Amino acid sequence: MALLVEKTTSGREYKVKDLSQADFGRLEIELAEVEMPGLMACRTEFGPSQPFKGARITGSLHMTIQTAVLIETLTALGAEVRWCSCNIFSTQDHAAAAIARDSAAVFAWKGETLQEYWWCTERALDWGPGGGPDLIVDDGGDATLLIHEGVKAEELFEKTGELPDPTSTDNAEFQIVLTIIKDGLKSDPTRYRKMKKRLVGVSEETTTGVKRLYQMQANGTLLFPAINGNDSVPKNSFDNLYGCRHSLPDGFRRASGLMLAAMEVVVGGHVVISDKCNGFPILAAAHAHVTEIRPVQRCQNPLARDQYPVLEEIFSEAEITAGTVYKRGHIMFEHMRKGRNNGVFFNIGHFGNEIVILGLENYSGGKGISVKPQSGRWVFRESNTGIVVLCEGRLMNLGCSTGQSQRRISWSFRNRGIYQLYLEKGESNVMYEKKVYVLGKHLDEKEAGRGLGKVGSRLVKLGKDQADYSGMGNEGPSDPDHNRG
Repeated sequence: MALLVEKTTSGREYKVKDLSQADFGRLEIELAEVEMPGLMACRTEFGPSQPFKGARITGSLHMTIQTAVLIETLTALGAEVRWCSCNIFSTQDHAAAAIARDSAAVFAWKGETLQEYWWCTERALDWGPGGGPDLIVDDGGDATLLIHEGVKAEELFEKTGELPDPTSTDNAEFQIVLTIIKDGLKSDPTRYRKMKKRLVGVSEETTTGVKRLYQMQANGTLLFPAINGNDSVPKNSFDNLYGCRHSLPDGFRRASGLMLAAMEVVVGGHVVISDKCNGFPILAAAHAHVTEIRPVQRCQNPLARDQYPVLEEIFSEAEITAGTVYKRGHIMFEHMRKGRNNGVFFNIGHFGNEIVILGLENYSGGKGISVKPQSGRWVFRESNTGIVVLCEGRLMNLGCSTGQSQRRISWSFRNRGIYQLYLEKGESNVMYEKKVYVLGKHLDEKEAGRGLGKVGSRLVKLGKDQADYSGMGNEGPSDPDHNRG
């Protein structure tokens, strides 16, 4: 695809796969709005006051139908929005088309190359000569990373005249980032510093992105305030297992009887869930193994009576191997090579580095044999056996299917909108420092409670004696911030 910005008849910039899909996208958005009461309640409550009037918001978050409802909530509150996806496979093209035509500048399509992905990220941050966005909605931290690396390069260039060197790293993706920054220095050597100056802050959605923020805070390089949305209570009530069932090759799905859904895994066969399993229960008669890196989660896991082998011990048995979040390179080439013939490997973490596909590519000199879009079979010459890898090792519930339920994601996305309000307006006129913030449980409960009426739900109110005894008051929060349960 030629990397040229297009414009709607109204002059709004965009680059999507097919703008003619906008009517289909609009229909799905209207259906989704009914199932996303959290965001719709946000529009009702805050829309009349237009709290984002004049604000520029850049989003780097999966460009799906559900995200479209979030984008149009931000615009309904007065914001001007530019958006890209945070994953090369997760865009729903009809959603991107509808938003590009009707609401916001969008640069996203399903199946981007890494070069195209970073071009889209750069375009989402490009607000012209007057600087960048006021706020960033980030998922994985790539928009935040580009600004931080850009500022670092500009300061070094001004001081020494040295340009970024893409050959200084063997990471192909970071080579692209450095090339973008290097080329930009030639036309505007202050571009990213102007962005930094204008930025009020960022909210971050996922584990690895949050870890990056805390690392920058610790070493003193964080350039603007950040809200950690990953560790909010509503966010932690969701998981990426939802929607994975329909991502598997059809024949395998029927044969195995596999269903992966929120808080349950049902299998007829061997399954391995590796790394950060969060204690997901495994139901039905299945040979299930969960490996875990965190001792507290290990002792809480409902399968504590079962064996807990390390991954290397059970690859040859597993029909399904699911990698999870934030541990770089925990499924390597040597692991996949030991896999059962036609075993399925997939990743429900955010990035493309949890399952190291480079080893397979180096071994075969190319890509796997396509089974269906975003699903490939890799054959090992020595044994003439093979494995199926979904979504090239990237986030498969959005890459191969349509992700999470709208009702579940509604409350998480409502919080994303609220985070922007707290960054833009401050909480009780607090000016945020260059630190990472987790909003208190009283705010989590306040935001969750605001939209309960939309789903026909009511809360029990404590009596005065009960509230005094618990020490939490009638309005909550139900637990103090120090309670980590």
